[in-house]
Amino acid sequence: MRLNTALIVAGTILLNIAASLCQLDECGQAPLNNKIFGGEAATAGAWPWQVSIHITCDGDLCYCGGSLINKDWVLSAAHCLQGFGTSDIMMYFGRLRRSGLNPYETNRTASRIIIHHTFNNPKNDNDIGLIQLSSSVTFTDYIRPVCLAAAGSTFAAGTEIWVTGWGKLHSGGECRFVPFPDILQEVQVPIVSNSDCYNAYGGLITNNMICAGLIKVGGKGSCQGDSGGPVVSWNGSLWIQSGIVSFAGVKCDDPRYPSVFTRVSQYQDWIATNIANNTPRFVEFNNNGFRSSLNLFLFSISLTFSIIPFTFSHYLSS
Repeated sequence: MRLNTALIVAGTILLNIAASLCQLDECGQAPLNNKIFGGEAATAGAWPWQVSIHITCDGDLCYCGGSLINKDWVLSAAHCLQGFGTSDIMMYFGRLRRSGLNPYETNRTASRIIIHHTFNNPKNDNDIGLIQLSSSVTFTDYIRPVCLAAAGSTFAAGTEIWVTGWGKLHSGGECRFVPFPDILQEVQVPIVSNSDCYNAYGGLITNNMICAGLIKVGGKGSCQGDSGGPVVSWNGSLWIQSGIVSFAGVKCDDPRYPSVFTRVSQYQDWIATNIANNTPRFVEFNNNGFRSSLNLFLFSISLTFSIIPFTFSHYLSS
């Protein structure tokens, strides 16, 4: 009986670790995305973590983006969620088109909303929020989680990032008269140093932000409707979310102002604290390679195998 108990204890530990490893292995992979450069309209499954968030506001619909970070949680911007309740939110996964048929799509309502406790609006510092799904989603080639940039990640100026969303393609004259695109859009832009971004805005930019765009050129970046959506970088094997769409200049295609994103790597502890179970995978990005939280689980495995002999000896000797 004691031997059986020891086996059960050891087996439970191994199963928990295996489940965690399975979750980690699924992030940052987009099997249907064979493009690393260029792009305008996305294809089905190209960005499987992209979430379309529909929010009921003043009797109308407001739109934001988000990213799937595990089977139960979506990451978005605080300014998208502030002032709304769980009953106001519907999230769509596996979506390509805003209208018409999306054969790989599923949707969920929200069961919980968490906004960073020091979110500062209108300065937009700490512009980050989490949404817990009403029920778990099932991963497919069209619905997968993204890896998150770990604390200590560095994104040097010039590093290429991808911004995705259904936001307006340009600000035009009266922004409200510019239509939203029907198909999910993708754009690749380079990181702008925080010092250059600070100078462009005359302040406002903090270490909790990351900027990207074509200064003095313009025409590429985030716009109205992209807020809360993911900004990702490719490290050679995984897609890693470096930012969350936060804000742009007076006009979203104004060449004087880069797009500004919440720097995800600054919030590893905050995210992990609020998602106590099934924590998303964090990967350190430094332009020269990456280190992963997977190493922690490899350590756990080695620790488990050191515990098992102790467990056996404890039960056999008692």
